[in-house]
Amino acid sequence: MTTYPGSCHCGAVKITFTSAKKPEEMRVGRCACSFCRRHGARTMGDPAGSVEFRAAPDTLSRYRFGLGITDYLLCAKCGAYVGAVMPDDGKAIGIVNVNSLDIRDTFDPAPPLHHYDGEDEERRRARRRKFWMPVTIIA
Repeated sequence: MTTYPGSCHCGAVKITFTSAKKPEEMRVGRCACSFCRRHGARTMGDPAGSVEFRAAPDTLSRYRFGLGITDYLLCAKCGAYVGAVMPDDGKAIGIVNVNSLDIRDTFDPAPPLHHYDGEDEERRRARRRKFWMPVTIIA
């Protein structure tokens, strides 16, 4: 397993992404929703890996929209979108915005754009279970 560090722009939210995959083996994508497009997000998960978001007091903001099943994580100080987390069967799974990782330039600047319009909650959860990873939030 390799640990890939990162943070928000101001450093108040620290990220530790762990994966056995090499960066070139990781599946990075872009969501076509207006939130992700406005933030220029490129996200990924590794179900065999994990991600930890560690935030200074009062610096992690959560935002919900759409189906209301996911917390999008933003730094309350600098506004950077760092990842997302969804409760699922008593645990939390999530993704990381690769733009927040120190190795961000390793990844494709324009990965495939995915449209998820029309998904209901069941279908969205099933898709995310395939690609999202265990997540820990320490705030």
